[in-house]
Amino acid sequence: MDAVRVALLREVLAGTEWLGATRHFAGTLRGSVVSHGGGLLLVGTPEYEPWHLAAHLVDEAAWSGTPELAPTLVRHDARATDPAHLSVGLGRLETARRGETLLVVAPGEPPAALLERVSDARRTGATLLSLGPEAGELPALAHEVLPVPDGSELDLDTVQHLVSAAAGENALPARRGRRRFRDRLSRLADLLTAPPPTRW
Repeated sequence: MDAVRVALLREVLAGTEWLGATRHFAGTLRGSVVSHGGGLLLVGTPEYEPWHLAAHLVDEAAWSGTPELAPTLVRHDARATDPAHLSVGLGRLETARRGETLLVVAPGEPPAALLERVSDARRTGATLLSLGPEAGELPALAHEVLPVPDGSELDLDTVQHLVSAAAGENALPARRGRRRFRDRLSRLADLLTAPPPTRW
């Protein structure tokens, strides 16, 4: 999803709780990594790896001049033969320390083995952020939670786009007036399906 589509999505969501929630969560993420000089670890579940969010955060780090936002993607099946940015395994969570931020992205409750490592990282002083489950052990452990429950208006992938874009912002845009969600969704559909402008 490019910046234009994120902007259109934000217009559709203006007046809903999603914009405020994603910006608050992104502000917490950015504040945590910037205040400690970096050290962002990003991990998902064995079935759901947030590599797309990792790529967007790397881009936002470069565009915003905030290198601390660039995460280390921690993978469940990482191999030593993988490229460097894909070869960090779960053992990295065991060395998490005070000043580092651990962002866990999961569509549901993570497996017990991951929760144990996440809990240990929190005990050693890492700041824990959770994106995904609304209830369960992970959100109970986290310092900050952005819940994306099943059946919500937005899916987990879309929320990640909003979070990464907001994390790279230097200032928040002014709040706009409320419009009905259906009106905003209709406008987005019109914009996305309109033919390109004719050039003479």
